[in-house]
Amino acid sequence: MGAGPILHGYVPDGTTADAGFSLHVTPEQAGWGFSGLRIVELDAAGHTAIQTREDEVIVLPLAGGCSVQIDGERFELRGRGSVFSGVTDFAYAPRDARLELRSEHGARVALPSARADRRLHPRYVSADVVPVELRGAGRASRQVNNFCSPEAFEADRLIAVEVLTPGGNWSSYPPHKHDEHVPGVEVPLEEIYYFEVADGPSGSGFGYQRVYGSGPGREIDICVEVHTGDMVLMPHGYHGPSMAAPGYHLYYLNVMAGPVERRWQFRDDPRHGWIRDTWAGQEIDARLPMSASTPGAA
Repeated sequence: MGAGPILHGYVPDGTTADAGFSLHVTPEQAGWGFSGLRIVELDAAGHTAIQTREDEVIVLPLAGGCSVQIDGERFELRGRGSVFSGVTDFAYAPRDARLELRSEHGARVALPSARADRRLHPRYVSADVVPVELRGAGRASRQVNNFCSPEAFEADRLIAVEVLTPGGNWSSYPPHKHDEHVPGVEVPLEEIYYFEVADGPSGSGFGYQRVYGSGPGREIDICVEVHTGDMVLMPHGYHGPSMAAPGYHLYYLNVMAGPVERRWQFRDDPRHGWIRDTWAGQEIDARLPMSASTPGAA
């Protein structure tokens, strides 16, 4: 792929395919300092190996399972049939490590990453201990799998969660931002949204993502249709809502990291923050949770 940085904003499926990865974004390619993501498609009996170098990396099965070897230490990831069928187990690889993946039956695996200073130990986390949060209410109901949130898992800089939004609902709402360092109020974090959308009876589904500017020097204006494999890079600005079209459940993987501290602290758009106060009088969507524990790979 070209040496220039990827334009911020919407990145269609296949745009960043490179060196065996169906999606490959480094901080340099995104034009920022810390957050990265790769997606690898492993054929049956497939194998791939990478050096983590200055990045800490999580191995997160999206579909199927795989074995993971990190500097000779082996972990078996049971995985899941799809992102909509269950929470998955995962493995953590520190910086300056050799990471090898193998899959007997084939798998699609996400490798969210962040530039790291500390070198932590390789670890395995079972699906049944991943915290599952139901957030919002009414048509703003969604499920958050907090597998690598600061409260749930130790990492140096990386924050990563999965969000599942039932068809017809909005998530990442009210719109919020984390592009400034305001102690006690907001922590700057670069963010990647990677999308998958449930299929319908006649084919692939779709959703929408909104991102807009938060002040001088932070101009951005996106309202884009998203499909499975698409990505949106968010260096700054208010992001939200993420809109699941009626009939099509929406999944996105959030990957975040920044220069200050490992904390998800944000500010709502002051025009829309009042929305949170309305949730107290509404029920959470009865379709949630979509999945609280993994049923295993299909």
